Amino acid sequence: MTNEKLAVLIDADNVPYANVKEMLEEISKNGTPTIKRIYADWTKPTLSGWKNVLLENAITPIQQYSYTTGKNSSDSALIIDAMDILYSEKVNGFCIVSSDSDFTRLATRLREAGMTVIGFGEKKTPKPFISACDKFIYLEILKITLLENTASKPTAKAKQNAEPLSKIDSETIKLIIESVNDLADESGWTFLANLGNFILKKKPDFDPRNYGFPKLLPLIKSIDKFIIDERDAGVNNIRHIYLKLK
Repeated sequence: MTNEKLAVLIDADNVPYANVKEMLEEISKNGTPTIKRIYADWTKPTLSGWKNVLLENAITPIQQYSYTTGKNSSDSALIIDAMDILYSEKVNGFCIVSSDSDFTRLATRLREAGMTVIGFGEKKTPKPFISACDKFIYLEILKITLLENTASKPTAKAKQNAEPLSKIDSETIKLIIESVNDLADESGWTFLANLGNFILKKKPDFDPRNYGFPKLLPLIKSIDKFIIDERDAGVNNIRHIYLKLK
């Protein structure tokens, strides 16, 4: 999916401006962000911290005045733009950056039109919006990754901030076991490269980094319920990894 052209639409009222650079780097793993827009009432002094972030990352601010107290008019502007972009046929997918469930129907509609939808938001994001996306990434794990990459000798505070978002519980283990069984061939082996994408179809916010692991394989090994088999792919010393239940 790295050749996909992506529209990145950010709801400034419902996400922090910290780690936007890391977020865009994460988006680049999934495609090329050809459209980058952010929506807010920029007359609010509380949003002044976004200015340098927008300049440094070439994100276009869209002004949307708050016509009614307590209502987020930026939601409507983002949704209208998303539909205009959809019909322009200039992109293959969308990244919706918000922790607001108001974008659930938008994500569903974009997927109905054949678009890939990747959501970004904080851990507090309501489940309906998460489930409406093909993939959902928590902004907190980007902060954890930044701490791990920049701190050669992490302080106690940094270590505390780098704690995993979730623990590997029985529900997660059950999800992985069922997915391995669903994909297994006649001899019980499952190709690891297919497993991650298959799990995402069941749980869009599944990410090994949520549990403190950089990749899926270390997470699998930590569970200690699978036999791991590395097989020579026959090309450039590439090895394919297979697993099955013990």
